[in-house]
Amino acid sequence: MPPGSPGPRRAVRQYHRIGLLPEPERGADGRRRYGYDDVIRLLWVRKMAQAGIGLDDMRAAFGESRDVGESRDIGEVLGRLEETLAAQEAAIGRRRVAVQRLRAVGSPLGLLSELVTDRLAGLPPDALRPADVDTLLVTERIFGPAGAAFQASTFIVLATHPELRAEHDRLDAAEEALDDSVAPDDPRVKEIAVRRSAHTMALNRAARAAGLDEADERLGESFAEDMTGSGEVNLASATEAVARLPYDWSPARKRCMERTTEIYVAALAVEYPVTCE
Repeated sequence: MPPGSPGPRRAVRQYHRIGLLPEPERGADGRRRYGYDDVIRLLWVRKMAQAGIGLDDMRAAFGESRDVGESRDIGEVLGRLEETLAAQEAAIGRRRVAVQRLRAVGSPLGLLSELVTDRLAGLPPDALRPADVDTLLVTERIFGPAGAAFQASTFIVLATHPELRAEHDRLDAAEEALDDSVAPDDPRVKEIAVRRSAHTMALNRAARAAGLDEADERLGESFAEDMTGSGEVNLASATEAVARLPYDWSPARKRCMERTTEIYVAALAVEYPVTCE
């Protein structure tokens, strides 16, 4: 290459391979001879690379021409580049907002949606356990921000009612003990289901007493919109995701979850009877 030529030899060889720079014939001494036009092409390539234009777009812009002034489709290339840069700028903006929220919250909870973190804003630091945040993360992924914010009421109650937290822990331990050695029709399955249903009803009452039910109603409406397809969550995909979770539960524990749901729904019907006018 002539003195002052831009770019290392490796880059020049790459330009040859993709057809961005014509490959000159070798002279009698076996060396390639690059002329003035080649240096001009390389200088333009360097400028375009500094502007963020990719090699494929450079090749499309130059086409068969050796002069960037005679290049084809340069306007189209620059249009695509501008769109790409705008998308990158928007992505950087979203990342900056996420980092700012993470710093403001001061914990991984700040990585969840604003709807969830705002719902939990009144809790003191470290009021939530790491497992609570993990649960909210999964719920937000499956049911969206409204679903996770709705579930956050449970963790608010648990964080502010030690006796309910203690029972919650006991039930978690009892359910975890329902391993593969326990039959689905074991009496313990129904016993735990009855306790879990009663505990969930107690959580509901505590949430109402704390005035959380009004916000829950609004969140329930947002959640319903998401589930019906007008929001960001698809009911079919959410149902499929739930059907796949959890992956390692025993038949007894799955049966306990089913029985809990049956008993809880029946308890709700008693506590909130539907009247027909």
